[in-house]
Amino acid sequence: MAYWLLKSEPHVYSYADLERDTTTIWDGVNNNLALKYIRTMQPGDLALIYHTGDERRAVGIAEVTSQPYADPALDDPKRAVVDVKAVRPLPQPVTLAQIKADPNFEGFDLLRISRLSIVPVSETHWQQILHLAGE
Repeated sequence: MAYWLLKSEPHVYSYADLERDTTTIWDGVNNNLALKYIRTMQPGDLALIYHTGDERRAVGIAEVTSQPYADPALDDPKRAVVDVKAVRPLPQPVTLAQIKADPNFEGFDLLRISRLSIVPVSETHWQQILHLAGE
């Protein structure tokens, strides 16, 4: 199992929207590195849903439920998507400021490549984020 962080503008699609919908296609990714990451996702992988914009915080956990496949809304086989389902909200959101202030996150791609919409999360960073969230 791998861990990921998926970014979303909360006014476009929030974790609450995912909870309401139960599942969704994770689409809209066009950066080559982020698409490479999508293509390596497997069912059972877990992902932090991270609200961008003014919020800048991890708010919930989702599970990848499908193999990667071509986005059915686009005529471009390179634009991969996966299906995800809501697992649970974090007890407390974990802000970008908290992550930046914690030396345990040195080298975390969220900080190194901040504009990337999908980043891998090491098991150590995953556990640290859950700890900061109060789990």
